[in-house]
Amino acid sequence: MDSNYKYRSPLVYQRADPFVCYHEGKYYFTGSIPQYDCIELRCAESLNGLAFANGKIIWRSHKKGELSAHIWAPEIHFISGSWYIYFTACSSDDVWSIRPYALVCNGDPMKDVWYEAGRVNVGHESFSLDMTSAVIGGRQYVAWAQTIEQYRGSEVFIAEMKNPTELKSRPVLLTSPEYPWEQQGFKVNEGPAFLHRNHKVFLTYSASDTGWRYCMGMLWADEDADLLDGNSWHKSPRPVFSTSFENKKYGPGHNCFTVDGDRDVLIYHCRNYMDVEGDPLYDPNRHAYAKIIEYDNDGFPIFGEPVPDNPVNHMV
Repeated sequence: MDSNYKYRSPLVYQRADPFVCYHEGKYYFTGSIPQYDCIELRCAESLNGLAFANGKIIWRSHKKGELSAHIWAPEIHFISGSWYIYFTACSSDDVWSIRPYALVCNGDPMKDVWYEAGRVNVGHESFSLDMTSAVIGGRQYVAWAQTIEQYRGSEVFIAEMKNPTELKSRPVLLTSPEYPWEQQGFKVNEGPAFLHRNHKVFLTYSASDTGWRYCMGMLWADEDADLLDGNSWHKSPRPVFSTSFENKKYGPGHNCFTVDGDRDVLIYHCRNYMDVEGDPLYDPNRHAYAKIIEYDNDGFPIFGEPVPDNPVNHMV
């Protein structure tokens, strides 16, 4: 049996922008709630266990003003002894005033209090979202998507952090939507995710609108290169993960990476139907999936195709 069939498929229903953090034998899962009004966290000792784990609402949006709408793409990270959740939010007075924010928990993330750590200032007042983080070579980096010039669409930037909520370096542009497959519906590069393997740093991202044309692109740099130099990064001219008509999986993207033993696992969302009524952003049926990653002889990840539905009843 294909090793990818060890996971429930979907892994978690109606959770777009999924994120999994593996820490001390436990998997912590979060993602966008269809109502976009709170942050839910669940925990299990296996990836399949996340399907059955009870979710806990650890934070709710404000009733009005700042932090009151479009609660998107939460990510949980363990950094320097504390837990942080990076997420996107806006004000009810301007629902497209999208900015990145952070929560912090100094104890057990499933039991103890999460505090608002404020907005992460990325140095430019414009639409910005999907902040992710990685510690590479002892230095914490964040990457995020931002629209500075409307005609260019949303682009992905990187910066080094002074601490988990403050930038140390200036933002550096890594990728703009330049290819046709990045411009379907809208010009979009968003949802970055780090993978540090085989002496390289990979950064995947998602492109185009949130319907069936949504797909993943990829950048990479040598691990000893200056990651804050845009010239250190190379970009695939083709998507590395996209709709599978054969498996009936549409618009895969906004991924993250986790581990299962000695294997790397791709976590992503997609739909099991192609046609969406109305704005696909508000269609609730983007589900979370898991897929083991293979590598080629040069150490580059092979993502293959989104896996078909296979709701096996694994509990371990």
